[in-house]
Amino acid sequence: MTNPAFDFRQATVLVTGGSNGIGEGIARAFADAGASVHITGRAATVNDYDKDLSAFTYHALDVSDNAAIARLAEAIPALDILINNAGASLPGGRSEYEPDVFEEAIRINLTSAYRLAHAFLPQLSASTITGGASIIGLASMSSLFGIELVPGYGSAKTGLVGMTKVLAVAWARHGIRVNAIAAGLIESNMTAAMMDIEEMTAPMLARTPLQRFGVPGDIAGPVLFLCSPAAAYITGQTLPVDGGFSVQG
Repeated sequence: MTNPAFDFRQATVLVTGGSNGIGEGIARAFADAGASVHITGRAATVNDYDKDLSAFTYHALDVSDNAAIARLAEAIPALDILINNAGASLPGGRSEYEPDVFEEAIRINLTSAYRLAHAFLPQLSASTITGGASIIGLASMSSLFGIELVPGYGSAKTGLVGMTKVLAVAWARHGIRVNAIAAGLIESNMTAAMMDIEEMTAPMLARTPLQRFGVPGDIAGPVLFLCSPAAAYITGQTLPVDGGFSVQG
């Protein structure tokens, strides 16, 4: 099968941070597969973006705002698939070795993912989608390796892997599968600043067997697979999508 296709015409999907980068790539892939797709972003309105996001229903959301998460759950009465993609490293450009910034990174990248999953538990439990409802978390190579620059982000992404396992066990009784993607270095707005710094990218590229960095579509395909009936017997897993970076000695 050289061109696999997915059919999500019966699915309602929420992609947090779906206005840019990996999240946008995932959202567009679901929309192309027929899903009704909600996205979140930091801008007040969808018109604040210099791109066409009309394929989606847009919601402004600061994932560190607990009350905003609760309001979002009230605004989306039915949901089959939750993609916890929103996140940030070095929030505000500050050092994550500062305790307050470390705590903020945990809140943005881990606590918010749990709060979103918990807030949408009733909707996901009510889903009748073939293969079961799904929650996908966006983990990272920092889930697998100690990356010195981002202690808070790395700790949060490591925690996301553990949370994926726990919720997979706890919520299987609700018909919800929970998996994660450990993304390698993906070309996006989040990584744009480092892409021109050869001292940073050259060692990473040298360690990557496929000899390229990823693009958002490289993450979208595995996400759609994990949410599809083809993955109905997969839960609690974290799939590295990294061009082989994590297996190179």
